[in-house]
This record gives sequence, structure tokens and C-alpha cells, in this order.
Amino acid sequence: MALKCGIVGLPNVGKSTLFNCLSKAKAQSENFPFCTIEPNIGVISVPDKRLDEIAKLVKPQKIIPTTVEIVDIAGLVKGASKGEGLGNKFLANIRETNALIHVIRCFDDDNVVHVDGSVDPIRDKETIDMELQIKDLETLENIKEKNLKIAKSGDKQAQKNIVCLDKYIGHIELGNPARTFDANEDEQSLVSSLNLITMKPVLYVCNVDESSVLDGNDYVSLVKASIKDEQAQVLTIATAIEAEIAELESIDEQLLFLEEMGLDQPGVNHLISSTYSLLNLQTYFTAGEKEVRAWTIVKGTKPPKAAAVIHTDFEKGFIRAEVISYDDFINYGSEQNCRDNGKLSIEGKDYIVNDGDIMHFRFNV
Repeated sequence: MALKCGIVGLPNVGKSTLFNCLSKAKAQSENFPFCTIEPNIGVISVPDKRLDEIAKLVKPQKIIPTTVEIVDIAGLVKGASKGEGLGNKFLANIRETNALIHVIRCFDDDNVVHVDGSVDPIRDKETIDMELQIKDLETLENIKEKNLKIAKSGDKQAQKNIVCLDKYIGHIELGNPARTFDANEDEQSLVSSLNLITMKPVLYVCNVDESSVLDGNDYVSLVKASIKDEQAQVLTIATAIEAEIAELESIDEQLLFLEEMGLDQPGVNHLISSTYSLLNLQTYFTAGEKEVRAWTIVKGTKPPKAAAVIHTDFEKGFIRAEVISYDDFINYGSEQNCRDNGKLSIEGKDYIVNDGDIMHFRFNV
């Protein structure tokens, strides 16, 4: 499944630097290529060490990681919802994403000018939040207006819709994102079709200085406190460090740099992993001589739907799935050894695919 994340934030908070670091993700491994679709859109591969470990045993012709599309959504300033800057254009781009990566400046540096003249992460966050909320209110009011016209004829569904829309409007007018509204099933069904911006899951990225990359700082603490009721995640990254890592030519140089900084891997790797977690996603693998490949599915997916990610015919003609856990595959070294030791299971339509499963689908179309 295609995953698309939009990077948002005020100017000069490190948003473009983060995007540029992601755009150079190819420096991390030969298995993680990057290609530019447009100047502000990039497709990067999801780092997964398990893919490499499987490939070492299988020795395939190709190794194909799963990917995520990153959109650098520039132009968000105060008044964007009313068309200030490039507001309307980029707010439209946000609607097309699955999740938002909201970059917040959490460092002091007199050499980096702040658009509002001072560093205040909570004010900055609220500025972006407000623009997104105003746009959602505009969407809700427009839909409500249409339902009001229909309701005049006595249409009961339109009347119910108006009640639901008013609840969401009231919730957002209080400064809350739509995703935090405690909706029932019918209300969720109605609003999910509207593609509200503040309904999207959010990963807040606190951009800090080098000295704060391990333990954070007071600014980060403020951000964490402010989002405690938001159903969102917080990640601390120093984009200045990420930029240095991205410029290093070899993996060995990167690893040495990370070790000196006390880091286990580049922050952009954590970012991608956190985005997966945010969207309730996981990975399964297919492994053969032609290719070892990673596939993205939602947690809780059953084999027919997992097979459909490869090709819809796999779901239509699904018979069974042959499954080996990642740990067993690595432990026994091959599919045949797993078979011989009873570590390959035959699963039907009701099996729940686990993260890291290595799967082979049997189907008939």
C-alpha cells in the first residue's frame, strides 16, 4: 500500500532541512534508493534490517524495500487558510496525505531568523493547528449548508447529518483537532468521507540543537505536555546532525559519526518507523530467488487482503498461505529447513498476519 506523509511547519523551523535529509536517504544503504518525482516530493525506502538479513540467506537477484512518499508542504503561514502565501494550494496537498509530520523549532540560534521574531514552540504549533482547523471548519460548514437545504424537505438522514456536523464544528471551534472527538460509529462514518485535515494522525518532530538530541530540552517538554490529549506522537531530531549524516559518503563513516553522537541510527530512520507506528502499519515479506521484498499492510490484516497488496488476483483466488516467522527463518537458515523442522505453517483466510511473517500465497484464478 502506498503511504504518503506531508511535512508541515512554519518557515525556518527545519522542515526543508529534514526533507533534504530524507531525500539523501540513499546514502544509508544500497537498498534504500531515493527518486524525485517533483521538487517537493520524494519517495524513500523504509529502512528494515530484516530485509537485508533475509536477503543474505536467500541471495536473490533483487531486494525491494517498501516505500513511503514524503511531501514537503511549504507556504504554511498565519492566514494560509485564507489564501495567504501559497496557503490554499498547499492545504490541498495536505488533504492527499495519510499522516502529517509537524516540525516544530525547539532550539535557540540568533543566526536563524524566526518568522515571528522569537522562539516559542507552543505558539508556532498553535499557528499551524489553527490554520488547519479553520480549513476543516470551512469544509464542515459547506457540507452542513448542503444538508440544511436537503433537510427542509424532511429528509431524516440530512437532519442526523446536521446534528453530527454541529458536534464536530463545536469541537474544532474550541481549538481541538477532529481526531480527538469521541464519535460513535455513525458519526465516524459520515466524517471519514470528508477527509478532514485535523483527522489525520500527526507525528510532532521537535527540531533541537546538537546538545539536546539525546535528552531533549525545556522546549521539547512543553511540546510533549501540550499534546498529551491529542492522540499524537513526539520525536526529537536535530536536523543539523541529520544533514551532516546525509553528507557522509559511506556507511562506515555514518556509523562512526552516530557512535560519537551516542545515537544508534539516523533520526530519519526513527521518523519513518514512528510514522508506521502512527498509522498502525506493519511489514510482511516474500522471499525467492528472483527477489526478496517487503510489503506494507495494516495490523490485523488477514491473508487474502495481504495477498491483494501484491495483486488483486491473489485475493480473488486465494487458497492458502504458507507462513514462516522471521525469527524461525533466520534461525533455520532456509525455507526447506523450516519445512523439515515443522516451522512452516499452512494458514487459511482467518489467520492474522504478524509483523515480519515470510509468506507464500497459493491461489487459483
